Amino acid sequence: MRALVQRVKSAWVRVSEREVARIELGLLALVGFAHGDGPAELRWMARKICGLRIFADEAGRMSRDLREVGGAVLVVPQFTLYGDVKKGFRPDFSRSLDKVAAAQRFLEFVDYLHQEAIPVATGEFGAEMEVGLVNDGPVTIWLEKEGSHAS
Repeated sequence: MRALVQRVKSAWVRVSEREVARIELGLLALVGFAHGDGPAELRWMARKICGLRIFADEAGRMSRDLREVGGAVLVVPQFTLYGDVKKGFRPDFSRSLDKVAAAQRFLEFVDYLHQEAIPVATGEFGAEMEVGLVNDGPVTIWLEKEGSHAS
């Protein structure tokens, strides 16, 4: 599983010019799933995202997590995180999980985030989305947890 996490002052998702999700202070997490991703990877990623200490304390040091700042997470499914362009210019998405399995993993991952007791908003799986954000910092973190059966 891969996630690109950005600290935001606000973030939103639109589908067909209709806003489907919005958060204020928090994290925007673009997430992708690969073959072999299961409960262990999903749980690890949810805990890691919620526990990232990338929000400033009174001294301006990055030492607070989502819970400490009252933040939320906006989760957007993005299979293109597994796009491989080592050869040529057209991405190869063979490591990405197929649409049906990835949709299930996305729902499971969102459930794990809810178990972390933070507000969660989501994009729409399989939709053409417009994602907007006001970056804070900017602070961007790449997270990856390989599944036990990853190829």
